[in-house]
Amino acid sequence: MTDNKPFWETTPLTHLSQAQWESLCDGCGRCCLQKLENKKTGKVYFTAVACRLLDLNTCRCRDYEHRHDVIKDCLQLSPDNVYRRWLPKSCAYRRLALGKKLEGWHPLISGNPNSVHDTGISVRDMAISETYIPLDQLEAFIIKESSF
Repeated sequence: MTDNKPFWETTPLTHLSQAQWESLCDGCGRCCLQKLENKKTGKVYFTAVACRLLDLNTCRCRDYEHRHDVIKDCLQLSPDNVYRRWLPKSCAYRRLALGKKLEGWHPLISGNPNSVHDTGISVRDMAISETYIPLDQLEAFIIKESSF
């Protein structure tokens, strides 16, 4: 009997093809939100302010291929850094790295690319572009911790 488990349940993050790796992104846009870190405690706070490259309707980067050239501090996700606190708890990369399963709303599970939006996981309808917010005012946009 052949076990037909999906690749994310059988293949370590370090061995995924580029296409498999990219397909794990659910398109929530949460990783593209500006974050603030308390230097004393190390605690990371998510804000409702999104990177200027994030399309707030699709929750995808408008210049994904060149994002690192345009946004100097845009971090390249890899199996080595998916444990970082700046990724939301719902992130597929982080969940898999921690030995957890994908959520039922994840497009790879639901088969619906909009399920991340339909269930309210994405930043659609809640984020504002950093283009409109002075970075020294980010504290006013901190999101309630339980949300992320």
